[in-house]
Amino acid sequence: MKKVIIALIFSLTLLFGLKTVKGQSIELLAGNTLNGTANGALLGGAVMGLTNNPDFAPLRIGVGLGTLYGIGVGAYDISQTNGGSMIVTGTFNDGNNSSIIVLLDTFYGAAAGSVIASSVMLVANEPIVKGLQYGASAGAIAGFGFGIVDSFILSERIIPGASASVQSQIADGLIAVSFQDGKSVGFLSPSLIHSYDLRRGQLTTKYRPAVNLLNLRINL
Repeated sequence: MKKVIIALIFSLTLLFGLKTVKGQSIELLAGNTLNGTANGALLGGAVMGLTNNPDFAPLRIGVGLGTLYGIGVGAYDISQTNGGSMIVTGTFNDGNNSSIIVLLDTFYGAAAGSVIASSVMLVANEPIVKGLQYGASAGAIAGFGFGIVDSFILSERIIPGASASVQSQIADGLIAVSFQDGKSVGFLSPSLIHSYDLRRGQLTTKYRPAVNLLNLRINL
């Protein structure tokens, strides 16, 4: 527990030690944290599947470590963009942060592993359920490993810098689908809601984390 608290304090110190922390930076941090938590849950479930153990300890540990990993990646992305926006072009997907590439590669690995393992089970006339369990679990771990390499080594980062007119042409979301006519749809996008509070003659700004279920983007 102490190690987790120390890692969290270190990540937050790294974040707030940056030169500028804008609202856009907080959105970038929130997106990476959400992606990291989901990725940790997937890997925890994959460990449970490979060990065939109903104990939820790997899932709990995966969520915790995934959240810390997401915070760390968020701090890294903010340091790369100085608080601005970015576009990460991976092998199979484009995204607005580094962790989304890893998460989607983990999904693809799980899907590919389940298809391959279930096909082998069909040929061997064995129960398909076991093939799906072990194949998806092994594929998720392999996909995560490839995703790390894909996101931080193979990918290309486009950083617009101070220009606010250059934005990603894909709708924000944990899962995004783009079409050839310039339209794109994003699902589960972390965002930040800011409101103004006037009390005792002082105007203050409050920020609240939120999640957009659906985003639609039309490029004219």
